Parts: sequence; structure tokens; C-alpha cells
Amino acid sequence: MTAARTQVLNHNQVRQKIRRMAFEIYENNFTEKSLVVAGIDGQGYALAKELADAIEDIAPIKTSLARVYINKETPEKGEVTLDVDQGAAKKQVVILVDDVLNSGRTLAYGMKPFLTMEVKKIEVAVLVNRSHPKFPIQPQYTGYELSTTLSEHVTVVLGEKSVVYLH
Repeated sequence: MTAARTQVLNHNQVRQKIRRMAFEIYENNFTEKSLVVAGIDGQGYALAKELADAIEDIAPIKTSLARVYINKETPEKGEVTLDVDQGAAKKQVVILVDDVLNSGRTLAYGMKPFLTMEVKKIEVAVLVNRSHPKFPIQPQYTGYELSTTLSEHVTVVLGEKSVVYLH
């Protein structure tokens, strides 16, 4: 028996949230010539690509993408790596992106490679914030605030038919 799932955001709503987040990122970084949009591998990276495209669509800011590889189950035990070289984010604003913020653990460890670089600042963007903080991570950009129980699960699907489910 599968758990019932409820659609929280449909395709148009997801697109609207991403576009609004892009405007907010531009408003807070309008003096920048370029930004590094770094997505946590998986749906976080898919969201980072869509955010980067949306930013370039509305603003005269060049974006570069970075993929953050991390073991989401046990981030403290594995190495956190990037698919770009160490100099890629030097003196840049980094937008660290994930699809869902639950406890903040994945994003906290996802910052690790940038802490050894000379970045200008690190900001966090998430499509869904579940607000169950265990780590001091507060997103500067949130698509949707969703109150959930700890036993509930949020699934984000991005692409041709983007959707967010709660189950």
C-alpha cells in the first residue's frame, strides 16, 4: 500500500516561485556582474539550473553553475566536492540551492567547499522550506513555506512537468 500524496504546487506555481526567487536574488545582488549558483546534486542542481536561467532572463547578470556532490544521508562522513575548480567562486556571490530545506544539515555541509574559498558571500535558496531546523540555516530565498510533521515527506519534481508533492 502506497502512502497518499497531495499535490502542493503545480507546474505553473513552481515556475512562478522560481521566477519570483530569481527577482529577489537580482534585487539583493543587482550590483554584481556575475553570480555562482551552486546546486546540491539531484533536484537541488536542477533547481539551480532553472534559477540561473531565470536570473539571466530578467537581469544583466551572468551566472555560472556548480554542482555540489554530497552524501545526503551521512554528509558528515563523506567528502563534499564541487564539479568546478577552486577558483570558480573566488570573490563571487554564491547562491547555494537545494530543493527542500528540512533540518538544514545538507545545506550546512554543502557550504563546506566554499568556506575555503575567498567568496564574497554565501546565500541560500530553497524551493520548499519545511522549517524543522536543527542547524542554523535560514534561506534568504524561499519559494514556499510548508508546515509539515517530521513523518511527512516532500517530493520535488523539476522539468517538463514540475510539481511538488507532500506524502
